[in-house]
Amino acid sequence: MGIINFQGKRSNEQNEQSAPILVGDYMTKKLITFKADDSLDHVINLLITNKISGGPVVNDKNELIGIISETDCIKHISESKYYNMPTDNNNTVGNNMVTDVDTIDKNMNIFDAAFKFLSSRRRRFPVVENGKLIGQLSQKDVLKAALKIQGNTWND
Repeated sequence: MGIINFQGKRSNEQNEQSAPILVGDYMTKKLITFKADDSLDHVINLLITNKISGGPVVNDKNELIGIISETDCIKHISESKYYNMPTDNNNTVGNNMVTDVDTIDKNMNIFDAAFKFLSSRRRRFPVVENGKLIGQLSQKDVLKAALKIQGNTWND
C-alpha cells in the first residue's frame, strides 16, 4: 500500500489567495478613554459600568500618554488603606497609570498580533497612527478574527 498524502480540501479556483487579516480590520475604534486629571473614582465607575478592565489615557490632542487598568486602581486603593491615607489623596489617573505602553500597528497581521499577546502577556494593545490613538486591539478581537477564518477555511 502506498503513502496517502492528505492536503485538505482543494478549491476548484486556481491559486485562491486571501488578503491578510490586519489589526485594523478587527480593532475597536470606539473607545472609552481617560484623561490624566480624571479621578480614580470616575475610572472605577466607568470600568464597572462598561464591563471593561482598563483603557487608554490620552491628552487633549488624543495622543496616547498611558493606560489605566483595574489593577492600577486596586493597587492605589490597597496602598491608601494600608497606610491609612484618605482615598482622594493622589486619586488621579496621571498618578496611577502605566506610562510605558506597548502599542501595535494597524497594518500588522492578526496572527503576528496573537503572538505578541502571547509573548507579552498583555490583555490589550492601543493602536496609534501619527502619534494619535486610533483604536485598541484586545485578545477578544483576535478570537473574533480566528472565528471568521475558521468559518472560511477550517471547515468543509
